[in-house]
Amino acid sequence: MKKTLIYVLIATALISCGDNNEKNNSEKLSDTETKSDKYKELNIQARQIFGVLPGIAENPDNAITDEKVKLGKTLYFDKRLSKDNTQSCNTCHNLNTYGVDNKPFSEGNDGGLGGRNSPTTLNAAFHIAQFWDGREPDVEAQAGGPILNPAEMAMPNENAVIEKLSKIDEYKMLFSKAFPDEENAITFNNLKKAIGAFERKLVTPSRFDDYISGNDNALNEKEKRGLQTYINSGCTTCHSGNLLGGNMYQKFGLFSDYWKLTKSKNVDTGKFEVTKNETDKYLFKVPSLRNVGKTAPYFHDGSINELSTAIRIMAKTQVNKDLTEEEISEIMDFLNTLTGNVPNELKE
Repeated sequence: MKKTLIYVLIATALISCGDNNEKNNSEKLSDTETKSDKYKELNIQARQIFGVLPGIAENPDNAITDEKVKLGKTLYFDKRLSKDNTQSCNTCHNLNTYGVDNKPFSEGNDGGLGGRNSPTTLNAAFHIAQFWDGREPDVEAQAGGPILNPAEMAMPNENAVIEKLSKIDEYKMLFSKAFPDEENAITFNNLKKAIGAFERKLVTPSRFDDYISGNDNALNEKEKRGLQTYINSGCTTCHSGNLLGGNMYQKFGLFSDYWKLTKSKNVDTGKFEVTKNETDKYLFKVPSLRNVGKTAPYFHDGSINELSTAIRIMAKTQVNKDLTEEEISEIMDFLNTLTGNVPNELKE
């Protein structure tokens, strides 16, 4: 009788344990499914807001050929494009440091400083326009500006540039191969086309693109949480699309004067300086956030060194929100997934 009672108790305990294990497993599965469902919605939302970065920035008016890119790369790194052979495109837009020089303002040929922070050349060919004020339509048009700018490379005029290049045998060969149908291939316009073609290949996909392409595991849970915070905080109002920016103009300081938070020494009126239209005051091209974790200092005047501070200021001035330290940290986790790499063959 006692043995029978013991067997019954053991059997009851085993059944009870089995029920508990089944319940625990069910709860765990439920938690997993809940998280999966949560991030499934985020995945769908993110793919609608952003989209994948294309592999190359095409221009129907400037076909990208290997010969043109080779010429453009040579020109990009050549200090002979400056008055005293001291500056190249790469001096301010260093491809080893994500297309910037990490300085608030860049030093020119004559030692003076530029008036605005040098933006990265990486992925810039996808932007709606070039320069902070959008005064040039594309990278081809932009390429010639710094060469002739007295505060930058300081060449006196286009003819002086062409005369200098025409004396270099390497360029005679490179220009003729890049523009085989032209008798006089060494022209300032062709110089701009070649540098533009090279810059159109400076595309840096990252883990975020793997995620957008369908690999849900490309981002960890912490980074996905950061992406959700980024979206919920209103950052996508301006920083959306496959560049996360670069596709619109916006007033810097929608809810407060930006210089009160950035402590900027000078108040830059942005696009107004080009158009003189009152509606363009404090209007700047929205920068892309690609590689933003590597391109400090931030803003048009390089006034902020820390990404966390830049995030806090943007939230306050643009969407009138006071983000918590946790929210800022989460957004930073996400933004760091936007860091890509320049292909080695495009570096010097």
